[in-house]
Amino acid sequence: MRGRLRVYLGAAPGVGKTYAMLSEARRARERGKDVVVGLVETHGRARTAALLDGLEVVPRRTTSYRGTMFTELDPDAVIERAPALALIDELAHTNVPGSRNTKRWQDIEEILDAGIDVVSTVNVQHLESLNDVVERITGVPQRETVPDEVVRRAGQIELVDMAPEALRRRLAHGNVYRPERVDAALANYFRVGNLTALRELALLWVADKVDEQLGRYRSDHSIAGIWEARERVVVALTGGPEGDTLVRRAARIAAGGKGADLLAVHITSADGLITKDDPAHLVRQRALVENLGGTYHQVVGHDVPRALLEFARGANATQLVLGASRRRRPLTRGVGATTAALSGAIDVHIVPHEETAAGRRRTRPRAALPGRRRASGWALVLLGIPLLTAALRPVELTLPSEILIFLLFVVAVALTGGMWPALTAAVLAFGLLNWFFTPPLHTLSIAEPENVLALAIFVLVAAMVSTVVDLAARRSREAARSRADAEVLSTLAGHVLRGESALPSLLARMRETFGLAAVTLLERGEPGESGGWRIVATSGGKPATSPGTGDHDVVIDDRLVLTARGRPLEAGDRRVLEAFAAESAVALRQQRLREAADRAGPLAEADRMRTALLAAVGHDLRTPLASAMAAVESLRGTDVTWSDDDRAELLATAGESLIKLNRLVSNLLDMSRLQAGVLGVTLGPVAIEDVLPHAVDDLGPLSDRLATDIPPGTPEIMADPALLERVLVNLMANAVRHSPAGLPVLVGASWHGDRVEIRVIDRGPGIPPEAHERVFLPFQRLGDRDNHTGVGLGLALSRGLTEAMGGTLVPEDTPGGGLTMTVSLRRAP
Repeated sequence: MRGRLRVYLGAAPGVGKTYAMLSEARRARERGKDVVVGLVETHGRARTAALLDGLEVVPRRTTSYRGTMFTELDPDAVIERAPALALIDELAHTNVPGSRNTKRWQDIEEILDAGIDVVSTVNVQHLESLNDVVERITGVPQRETVPDEVVRRAGQIELVDMAPEALRRRLAHGNVYRPERVDAALANYFRVGNLTALRELALLWVADKVDEQLGRYRSDHSIAGIWEARERVVVALTGGPEGDTLVRRAARIAAGGKGADLLAVHITSADGLITKDDPAHLVRQRALVENLGGTYHQVVGHDVPRALLEFARGANATQLVLGASRRRRPLTRGVGATTAALSGAIDVHIVPHEETAAGRRRTRPRAALPGRRRASGWALVLLGIPLLTAALRPVELTLPSEILIFLLFVVAVALTGGMWPALTAAVLAFGLLNWFFTPPLHTLSIAEPENVLALAIFVLVAAMVSTVVDLAARRSREAARSRADAEVLSTLAGHVLRGESALPSLLARMRETFGLAAVTLLERGEPGESGGWRIVATSGGKPATSPGTGDHDVVIDDRLVLTARGRPLEAGDRRVLEAFAAESAVALRQQRLREAADRAGPLAEADRMRTALLAAVGHDLRTPLASAMAAVESLRGTDVTWSDDDRAELLATAGESLIKLNRLVSNLLDMSRLQAGVLGVTLGPVAIEDVLPHAVDDLGPLSDRLATDIPPGTPEIMADPALLERVLVNLMANAVRHSPAGLPVLVGASWHGDRVEIRVIDRGPGIPPEAHERVFLPFQRLGDRDNHTGVGLGLALSRGLTEAMGGTLVPEDTPGGGLTMTVSLRRAP
């Protein structure tokens, strides 16, 4: 039997997931359960590590990768030990390359398949579906993710939560990160706003999981009744203009429910025939529902009230909002009354609206057949009936045969001219049959009752056939119209999806599709603006400047009107035009949202840079400043007598700290100049052999781990010597920090054509290819990010300075492991 998975889901790092997991394990062991620790990461937290005392720990698997030893979970050892419960931390962890499974959750799947129960932990930012949302909120990309389905399959999910203020106090007390990381974490990832948003995401995700479990329980136990565990408001849309009123009313009801769901549903006819729904209204109302945070659904059903209630019960809805009926049928119940009678536990709100008193507008049905065919039908009636009568009079036939011949002729008239010519032919044929062929002849009286019945059946069959033929023709015409509308919609949708600008594309396609001279989207100006209306977008010839100046006006809302010039439009064409007008309003809104986002992007970037700068001042600058101050204060003190060696060491510490501080300040100033575009660059021929020694000297004690290999005859390059020195210092310092002790960092050069390349080669752990560009983002090392994928400001500044000199800085994998930074500059003429 497969083991059961239990997951502790954390709203943020440091809320106590691992602590809760270990506490549960100790309680389980006290109850006599066989518990082992497959893998637990304490991250140096003393209280968490204390809970491991007395618990059996399965040895980890050791793996070598690029010259460094790593320890990982050993699933085979856990399966061989075969405990009742295994504790395995960090569900979303990525295993070291070369492991049997890429992800730790895949290791856990093997352990579960072996019949062992597992308790694991994961943070909400590692869920695949929320990964991009968390990155937008916090600005921190999460490289390690776990599919939501893996977590949802867990038998139990327990949310580990903590108020943002309490979690920040934990950080400040040093219970989450080491002291040197606290300031940066508080200023970046662990801001109150970020933690509040993460907390809400976690609560909503768990609520969806609970709701899913509730739905499954109700389905398994065949519970059809409504359980009001969560308010859900369903609003029924008919495609009429009253839908806007209903949606807003339903939204207010949902808002009063504090987190209630809003669902809009439109019931369409199950026979697939054209309905009276106005697509323009439905498009606008769908956009309104989605803007209010709801969802839109379309359901096919024979019986509107029953289909509506089936949908509501399936969604476990608690309230249903309908519009008052527009029908004027005093002897029948409308949809609202029928739905209310059958609703059961669902509260039904019947909302009156402006269209209630107006009733449903009745439109005169359009003829099913074109005028030429109708004229042909009338010609057959006026000429064919007399000729047929004249042809049958000399022939000796029985009355039933003569009736069948006339019936055949009426059917031909119905097929040719439609219902009204056929009904006229039937009445006329009845009279002629009675006068010329039914005894007594040449009178309207009928002697035999059987003849009366035969003639009556003739008229009835002729009327029925005429009606069926006309209805079939009407349905064929409607189906053809539907197909044409669908093709237009499909063409427009494909045109927009191919990446063309949505609003101009819609207007151009509308003009081409309907053969119009010009299509213009007008917007009412703000109070005080001259002209009243302004042109938002137009396609074709001379645009209309205000409603009424074109041939067709489609009012979208109180501010937008679509105006078209050209040929007269049929009713069906106008309905499709109204639908596209509503889509153009949506396209306009999306276009403006994109423009607003583009304008907000630089502001957000500036805010992020300002926040990161404050974090740098509070962390990177504070550390060397504190070291220098401590050394100077120690030297100034009179309570301790320092030996010459101690004094020299303190002076060296102060000097190194001040050098580091000077480098950091210089980097920050240069980065700000780069961002502002005011960095002064003076290019000239420079020999690498002249710049490299100064850069090596700037590294101080780190220079002992450098090896240089500049071939004789290396050409001069076009560069600014001071800026090139800064670039090399940053790259070499970064390489030394990430290279294992004992392995030198090599600095070499080569040239090809008009480019000279300087390479800084290390043998460290390297970085994955997908992170090559991310390391050049400023302040990558701050906040909740680990120190192996980013180096703060150095690489960002190095690339900026290189590009300012007309060069490039590109990372590459070092053969055999490590990272190579290649600076490419133009060769001096």
